[in-house]
Amino acid sequence: MELYKIEALLEKYFQGETSIAEEKELTNYFSSSNVAQHLEQYQPLFGYFSLAKAETTRQVVSELSTKKTYFAPSAWWSLAASVVILFGIGMYVYTTNATKNSVASNELGTYDTPEEAFRETQKALALLSGHVNTGIESVQVIQEYNESKGKVFNQ
Repeated sequence: MELYKIEALLEKYFQGETSIAEEKELTNYFSSSNVAQHLEQYQPLFGYFSLAKAETTRQVVSELSTKKTYFAPSAWWSLAASVVILFGIGMYVYTTNATKNSVASNELGTYDTPEEAFRETQKALALLSGHVNTGIESVQVIQEYNESKGKVFNQ
């Protein structure tokens, strides 16, 4: 097989663009004894694939012949873990819906008279204004610092 064709197939293989037939050509080439010296580094890779394929076949046959019909202890643990997870998800959904229903039944955010609503709105806006003013004071301190720094370092 021509060396440039093998190099092109290797390039296609590592880009994931080869067909099954081209991969068989590469496997056959690297299984042979006349591999180019600069390509010998890929020989274990393709040799491993053929070895793993043969080993997997033997393992499947041995598993089929010794298969038992009862649940193994690990299967019971998996089943128990699944039940616990499903129970946890169910409890989360149940409690989330229960809290949503209780909030809706209290009808939060409604007032009987417009005057009461107006007073509560004023309280909320005063609180917001206080926080905004605190932020503005912080910015003023930073501006004073920058002006002082400019005076010190410019002299």
